[in-house]
Amino acid sequence: MHIPDGYLGPATCGFFYLLMLPIWTIASRIVKKTLNARQVPLLAIGAAFSFVIMMFNLPIPAGTTGHAVGGVLVAILLGPWAACIAITVALVIQALLFGDGGITAIGANCFNMAFVLPFAGYYIYKAISYKVTIDSKRRVIAAGIAAYLGINIAALCAGIEFGLQPLLYHTASGQALYCPYGLNVAVPVMLGEHMLIFGWVEVIVTALVVKYLQKQDPSLLGIREEAA
Repeated sequence: MHIPDGYLGPATCGFFYLLMLPIWTIASRIVKKTLNARQVPLLAIGAAFSFVIMMFNLPIPAGTTGHAVGGVLVAILLGPWAACIAITVALVIQALLFGDGGITAIGANCFNMAFVLPFAGYYIYKAISYKVTIDSKRRVIAAGIAAYLGINIAALCAGIEFGLQPLLYHTASGQALYCPYGLNVAVPVMLGEHMLIFGWVEVIVTALVVKYLQKQDPSLLGIREEAA
């Protein structure tokens, strides 16, 4: 899902940077106010976890990669704003040090994976697990569903961003200047691999961790309820 340099036009890259700047500002302020001493190490662990799990990726024909993200799990434990910060840190390090995702596309990658994914997944999880106890099996199911839908919504966003480039940037003869694949190719390819493979990886990881925490340290799953 990492968008490389050269696949989004300059105006598109600039738009997503401008879009993410206020989101990063709000996220940093909220995290600074709400994160307690116990949660700070979890934020670092969440960033490291997301960094590692995103390194296991497979190429996708449209020019990007498919992989799990772990963003919904971080959002369940720390909230979506903290997840936004954690995944942003992981994405920036990957782009600057490992060339995984373009520097010009950091804004777009963060929009998809650090904003859309954790927020969509978190509120789906909250809706499904509404008013259930910490040890309820419904929380495990909710975590799995939220993880699957969250990553696929993010993949859909990436596919749309790719697919719009030939319409926005092309020569007089119609040749694409950046991503050459239209919506009819980019969206099915991006969604297909995440729906068939990486969505299920996200489901397994997220659900198993939630189930483990229910038995070993259920208080971690109750941090968000206590803070609410």
